[in-house]
Amino acid sequence: MNNNIATILLIDDHPLLRKGLTQLIALESDLEVVAEADNGTYGIELAIKLDPDLIILDLNMQGIDGLETLRVMRSEGVTSRIIMLTVSDNDEDVIQAISFGADGYLLKDMDPVLILEKIKQAVTGKMVISDKLAAILAKAIRKPDVSQRAILLNSLTSREFEILKQIAKGLTNKLIARELDITDGTVKVHVKHLLKKLGMRSRVEAAVWMLSQQNNKS
Repeated sequence: MNNNIATILLIDDHPLLRKGLTQLIALESDLEVVAEADNGTYGIELAIKLDPDLIILDLNMQGIDGLETLRVMRSEGVTSRIIMLTVSDNDEDVIQAISFGADGYLLKDMDPVLILEKIKQAVTGKMVISDKLAAILAKAIRKPDVSQRAILLNSLTSREFEILKQIAKGLTNKLIARELDITDGTVKVHVKHLLKKLGMRSRVEAAVWMLSQQNNKS
């Protein structure tokens, strides 16, 4: 497979929605849906097996719901970027999704062209969220005090700190690997370790937190 093509896993229990998303994503030559799952359990299995660049996950599904699916994937060490695509604009759902490790939260009633644009942004390392939900995001980001910040940063190795800075720039694992002349797999291991040390669930949370440290120093 071309390394420049971003791989995508769809997890949604509505076949028409999956079909529509697949057709939409097929419009972009550098994006490819590599697998689909109609439930969370199978979605977790595929996520671990395929390690896609991006996972698009529904919130309300039969069986285990999207939030539990997200929680399990992160606990199992899945480092793929994960964005929720749902009909729910409930504040608690947004906050819980971010705290469980989601890298974005989009609503299904968005214009398809805008959804595709957000997907393209997500695979390049950007956090994506529906505009009307943006204000809620701040509630989900933990803000350690000054002493905690120093302890957390000092707990990182020099390599982990360097990778954290690259994450804050919005770089994907592939781009970080290229920048630091290491393998994708090595980057993923470092990302997993640094998130654990910082007590964070997602790259987005780590990026926002790191940017806040840089702003506090300026």
